[in-house]
Amino acid sequence: MAATDMAEAEEPAKSSKKPLIIGVALALILGGGAFFALYSGMILGGDTGADAGHGGGGKEGAHGAESAPLDVAFVPIEQMIISLGPDAQSRHLRFEAQLEVGPAYQQEVTLLMPRVLDVLNSYLRAVDMAELEDPTTLITLRAQMLRRVQLVTGDDRVRDLLITEFVLN
Repeated sequence: MAATDMAEAEEPAKSSKKPLIIGVALALILGGGAFFALYSGMILGGDTGADAGHGGGGKEGAHGAESAPLDVAFVPIEQMIISLGPDAQSRHLRFEAQLEVGPAYQQEVTLLMPRVLDVLNSYLRAVDMAELEDPTTLITLRAQMLRRVQLVTGDDRVRDLLITEFVLN
């Protein structure tokens, strides 16, 4: 009797996992396909009613002449030459950038440029030479400088800081 009980106990354990694997694979494929269709705009992201009447269809209507103009202005930060700290052995940093602002704030930010220059000069002078030489640090430096500029000009005035020149001499 013990042998029959063992055979009966082993029988349910021998069920195939093939349907489970096929089901998971199909779910992944269908999920990936749905994601691609939504992300690429094939589903729920196609032409709107306003674009459909203009002919041309497709993506040409979305990027054509009828699209709204960009609501952006740039305020240049004049070239700055910053003498680095005492550990830099008389090295200098040549820095130039542009501030991305809304057109309504362009004149206000331009009037505050002496304060912007002061805060950037003070910050860059305090940065360690090893940080300036590391190319991956530029992203962090840019974020720090943008935050300081936003504190001087107001949070809603400056959207971004675009570095156009960053050269160590």
